Amino acid sequence: MNYLTPTYYFDYETEEIQKLIKEYDTTELTEKEKAIKIYLKIRDDWRYDAYHINLSKKCFKASFIAKKSKGHCVDKSILLVACLRGLGIPARIHLAKVKNHIGIERLIQKFGTNELTPHGMVNVLLNDQWLKISPAFNKALCRKCNVAPLDFDGENDSIFQEYNNEGNVFMEYLDDYGHFNDVPFDFILENLNVHYPDIVKQFEGKKEIIL
Repeated sequence: MNYLTPTYYFDYETEEIQKLIKEYDTTELTEKEKAIKIYLKIRDDWRYDAYHINLSKKCFKASFIAKKSKGHCVDKSILLVACLRGLGIPARIHLAKVKNHIGIERLIQKFGTNELTPHGMVNVLLNDQWLKISPAFNKALCRKCNVAPLDFDGENDSIFQEYNNEGNVFMEYLDDYGHFNDVPFDFILENLNVHYPDIVKQFEGKKEIIL
């Protein structure tokens, strides 16, 4: 499987993505340094928003997401995969189901549960090793949740923090749906329908869910 090629969703040859990665596309940086820098940029420059979910294919394109100021974890993962591939670094999207244990009042109010699915993260290949990284939570949100920002050193997995700064359980992984070469649009819609049927029915025929 080739995890470097552009796709309909990981459209890194577009002007939007090329503009985004331009400053990192240099021989003065190693692949590891490029991966770390673009990870931090996407982590912090796009505010995490769990309450705005796209339902149309074009909204899952990296070039579309790049024009926004915020995004769902899947959105931010798509953008990161496209940027990594654009920099010549193999990457793929990875989906899972997670449970949030802190700041859950609004989640439960909107979703009826504190379980979020599908949760998007990224697999990146560095030094012949696949690493899991999650660019979802920006610094400002981490401060609000009293949890340390999730950093990436280019050598180890960097996925959701299990505990906050006080030692309380923060995030828990429930199911692992595996990795995909391209965005599994049909799987994502079916997953939403299975876990949040009332919400999907409420927004039937629309291009987005805004809770």
